[in-house]
Amino acid sequence: MTEQTNAGSRVAIVTGGSRGIGAEVAKRLARDGQSVVIVYAGRVDDANEVVAGIVASGGRALAVKADIADEVAVAELFDTTEQEFGGIDVVVNAAGIMILGSVVDFDLDDLDRMHRTNIRGTFVVNQQAARRLRKGGSVINFSSSVTQLALPNYAPYAATKGAVDAISLILAKELRGRDITVNAVAPGPTATALFLDGKDDATIDRMAKMNPLERLGMPGDIAEVVSFLAGPGRWVNGQTIYVNGGMV
Repeated sequence: MTEQTNAGSRVAIVTGGSRGIGAEVAKRLARDGQSVVIVYAGRVDDANEVVAGIVASGGRALAVKADIADEVAVAELFDTTEQEFGGIDVVVNAAGIMILGSVVDFDLDDLDRMHRTNIRGTFVVNQQAARRLRKGGSVINFSSSVTQLALPNYAPYAATKGAVDAISLILAKELRGRDITVNAVAPGPTATALFLDGKDDATIDRMAKMNPLERLGMPGDIAEVVSFLAGPGRWVNGQTIYVNGGMV
């Protein structure tokens, strides 16, 4: 087992890192001194823009295209990261899709699409992380506060995120003795394109006021918690952390 690198040379993989929360996480980890591999599915221009911003600020970053549900592509992603930066210390799985609808009317093809990315993708990425992370490493998966809120039309999506919680908790226990932490971060409503798309102003305002701070989360709020778990937060393990301003 390769020994942990020092704080200034840690290496992170961030899936879904081309925009939204994933992009902000990648930038924050780079500011923390980590080399970052930004994984994207199709938004190459966005991914390259994030890389360019990190490099311009003196950081090290690389963009890699990969389907996170494809075990061959994910193994190649980890190979590329190790070849470029010498090892892997942090894996943040922020990639995911959200399709809303009632249980009674939901299209099962859409359900399968979400399961493939949100459940199988999480499992495949975590499987490689469990095999490859160096001592002192961290896995941070993305869940959602909707697993607790029980909002109508969120059942298909919340079901996939409940699976993420289960994978994270169990993997943390399976990695006993490895000095690797595994946690899930569960954002509440956050001002990203994924959340805002298709919602009118009244809906956005209503959801913003559901927490005591009476505002939407910002990507930086979520990235701050990921930064803690990816660095100094070594005594937090096997947890789902709700980052939602006190909504639940």
